[in-house]
Amino acid sequence: MIEFLIGSKGLVYKKGKFSAIEEQQLKTAIETFKATRGLTDDQILEIIFQRNEKGKDNTFWSEITAAVPQRPIIAVYHHVRRAFHPKKQQGKWTPEEDILLKQAVVDLGQQWEKVSERVGRMSSDCRDRYRNHIANRELRVTGPWSKEEEDELTRIVTEMTIQQGKDLDNDVFWGIVSDRMGNRRGRQQCRIKWTDSLSKTVKNEGQKPRWSPQDAYILVHKVDSLKVRDDTEIDWKTLPDPDWNLWSAHSLQRRWLTMKRSIKGYEDMTHQEIMDILRVKKAHLPPAAASIRRRKVTSAASVDDLESVIDPDLVKDSGAVLEAGPSEAVSSV
Repeated sequence: MIEFLIGSKGLVYKKGKFSAIEEQQLKTAIETFKATRGLTDDQILEIIFQRNEKGKDNTFWSEITAAVPQRPIIAVYHHVRRAFHPKKQQGKWTPEEDILLKQAVVDLGQQWEKVSERVGRMSSDCRDRYRNHIANRELRVTGPWSKEEEDELTRIVTEMTIQQGKDLDNDVFWGIVSDRMGNRRGRQQCRIKWTDSLSKTVKNEGQKPRWSPQDAYILVHKVDSLKVRDDTEIDWKTLPDPDWNLWSAHSLQRRWLTMKRSIKGYEDMTHQEIMDILRVKKAHLPPAAASIRRRKVTSAASVDDLESVIDPDLVKDSGAVLEAGPSEAVSSV
């Protein structure tokens, strides 16, 4: 049925992190498979981590994938193997493990499954630890970024994206960026510096923007428009639009979490209950500050016209430009 939909209806598989709801759906499907066949936990683990490809239980993978029809079977396979891996969440890496990992890569190359067996950590953990912390460690610089480094990173990213008609936030290969910076900053350092700081400044013509009540209003209404059952289902990359693109997906996710956590008792609320409260809290923008500067990108096409929630007389009297955000106001959320 899925193959038919892909071919005839243009079904596109969902990508990215599995949501909490999908996690529960897979867990239920695995428990059902185990119960209907009278299997033990150890037998389920044997099926999940079957080493021999010829002995792989395709019935198991097909049945549990049916519980999350928007995911391809290969994505479910890798996700479940990570979730049930016996070496999952082993804590902080020790210096001894780092030495073992470095030598394993020297001996085996970046064959992460084989490296995993030698080091005793998940293959994905070995890969990320090596790429982000071990590779070129002797060249690595830590601490605050200099102005020269920021300028260099900005130049490299814009050359790789804007100058080639690509997206500033989503079409960047951070390993290549790190290489072009002489590996003085790692791929993770470059990514975080760009998404958390430099990206929005570049988009705002060199001026660092400030998160405003208007941004909070737009974010709440955008999240509401998605009609998701849980915020773990949100693909944050889809929220920015041509009229509201200062903030990276990572920045928007952090802002959302801050707003959500500002609600007392949010831990015990459903997403819909949280959404109902935030819609009320962000239904109207606060009065505009007396001093308002123009900002390059300010509104969102997918939410209601902000004129409907701003007092026109207030805007007229203050001489404010409707699209501008307060220069002094910084939202508490």
